[in-house]
Amino acid sequence: MRVQTSIPVLSAAFAFLLPATALAHPGHEHRASFIEGLVHPLSGADHVLAMVLVGLLAVQLGGRAIWILPATFLAGMAAGSSIGAAGIGASAVEFGIALSVIALGLIVALQARLPLAAAAVLVGATALLHGHAHGAEADGMVSSRYILGFLAGTLGLHAAGIAAGVAMAGLAQGRARSAARIVGGVAAGAGLLLAAG
Repeated sequence: MRVQTSIPVLSAAFAFLLPATALAHPGHEHRASFIEGLVHPLSGADHVLAMVLVGLLAVQLGGRAIWILPATFLAGMAAGSSIGAAGIGASAVEFGIALSVIALGLIVALQARLPLAAAAVLVGATALLHGHAHGAEADGMVSSRYILGFLAGTLGLHAAGIAAGVAMAGLAQGRARSAARIVGGVAAGAGLLLAAG
């Protein structure tokens, strides 16, 4: 394997291994600043995986999906956060989040050509779950600066997924397929571990 072609694959894999605290969301007693919100999406592997996978899926689908899927996620995340912060319960949110990581990982790995509407529904449902988890954790102690920060952090993770997807698409066709299988498969496997945990 040439070094030039392995860099995008390793970069994409690193994006999935970035968080030091997989599923841990410690130290969120009060959320007031933009910076706290900005880094919050990095505090759990489940969130990082889903958000990066949305960017990868957007590149795989191409066209309008590049902006529609991230925009759908941001809107769903904001709505879900409001629902969670209002104390409206949802059973098994964390399990649903793990299932969303599995589904997105498999779709990326298999390079499934979903219709844009179906992809947007999946991404929107995923975002509602993730937003609900963030809102419920906040326990009513969230400022508008914090919300803008976590939406910006989410957008940054989508951008990382888009960048990784563009890098993978730039590989020779066989290597691009292999990279998608590896990255999506690793993500789906991580989702299985999250669901089991």
